[in-house]
Amino acid sequence: MKPFRLLFSLILAAIIFVGFTPNAWGFCGFYVAKADAKLYNQASQVVLARDENRTILTMANDYQGDVKDFAIIVPVPVAIQKEQVRIGDAKVIERLDAFSAPRLVEYFDSDPCRRILYRSREGLSTDLPRPVAPSRRADANALGVTIESRFNVGEYEILVLSAKESNGLATWLKQNGYRIPRGADRLLQPYIRQQMKFFVAKVNLGEFNKSGYQNLRPLMIAYESRKFMLPIRLGTINSTNEQDLIVYVLSPKGQAEVTNYRTVKVPTGDRIPVFVKNEFSDFYKSMFQTSYTREGKNIAFLEYAWDMGSCDPCSAEPLTPEELKKAGVFWLKPDKGSNAFISRIHVRYTRNKFPEDLMFQETSNREQFQGRYVLQHPFKGEATCRAGQEYKRSLPRRFEQEARTLAQLTGWNIRDIRSKMNVVSSNYSPNPNPTPFWQDIWGE
Repeated sequence: MKPFRLLFSLILAAIIFVGFTPNAWGFCGFYVAKADAKLYNQASQVVLARDENRTILTMANDYQGDVKDFAIIVPVPVAIQKEQVRIGDAKVIERLDAFSAPRLVEYFDSDPCRRILYRSREGLSTDLPRPVAPSRRADANALGVTIESRFNVGEYEILVLSAKESNGLATWLKQNGYRIPRGADRLLQPYIRQQMKFFVAKVNLGEFNKSGYQNLRPLMIAYESRKFMLPIRLGTINSTNEQDLIVYVLSPKGQAEVTNYRTVKVPTGDRIPVFVKNEFSDFYKSMFQTSYTREGKNIAFLEYAWDMGSCDPCSAEPLTPEELKKAGVFWLKPDKGSNAFISRIHVRYTRNKFPEDLMFQETSNREQFQGRYVLQHPFKGEATCRAGQEYKRSLPRRFEQEARTLAQLTGWNIRDIRSKMNVVSSNYSPNPNPTPFWQDIWGE
């Protein structure tokens, strides 16, 4: 079996032109593309709907392989009963991902010769927005293991265990068919000291075959506890590679943040070369890796924070109240709208850089934020007025700044960037390849 695979594969256009100064944009724009969780090969997704001490945790299973080999062990703060567990809807997690994904937007310069119709406005900012039961039983009491509850939910057989010491728990799991990796007992011990319980799930093949589903569905767990955390350490046992965890925190209050590691916003609002439109996935992955490395590889990134009632620009429509309920939002009132604030937190973690589980807190900060990257297309038409000539002369400088920005964000070689940009930028330079005056009449 592969009970700890990733721990729960686990735990899881309006443009204002002001003379010839840089353009000032609002949050609006033309949405082009998004960077969702599908970019990453080892990305777990978790939804945490949290209000006060009450939590509904949804774990999206991205397990690949024979379902008979699937099993997860999740430390939980309290003993869980059958009525606290439900089968989730994978489509709702896909909707959360699409709605909150970092996005690419594009703007188009208007005719510079028409700008003289607009008065220059003083005081406008020129900055971009920052914006079941085991078949073989061991003597649990002798090993210090207590079976708190045992039940089936959908295609899952679930046990909730408590233990007095990690060696006993590890032994019991092995004797009951759970092949756990070497070193698991050492990482189980801190949870036992905190008197946490262990939610153990595997697949009931008969129920899975009857269900007609091709993939395992998410599991949802509801509980009350002062602890607002996600256990990620177990997920590092059998993997030395970097793993991505995307957490969607839904709260009636505001932004959520990680308290035991720094929470930093991803770079945002930068204008980058237009060729990136066709390479946005590669751009975002490189940008994220560069930021992750610069920050010391032990940081949580905020990729999105927004009230679920709106979006600007929208990479997907906000979730409906019914969809939010399916995501675990339990505080919604009839006719009160979708009172839910979403924080998308992206953590890339390894065994040595994240020695602690993730601890969260809700805040009342409702500042809106999004990972957002801007393409500004130059004007392609004739620009024969003085303003147009100045505009054309300014483009090479603008293109060079975009190239430098892209190189800084991604670590890409600036000469390669300039080479890719040359085909585009040459079309907007004033007379990039002057035509000899005699060519039209001599036909050369």
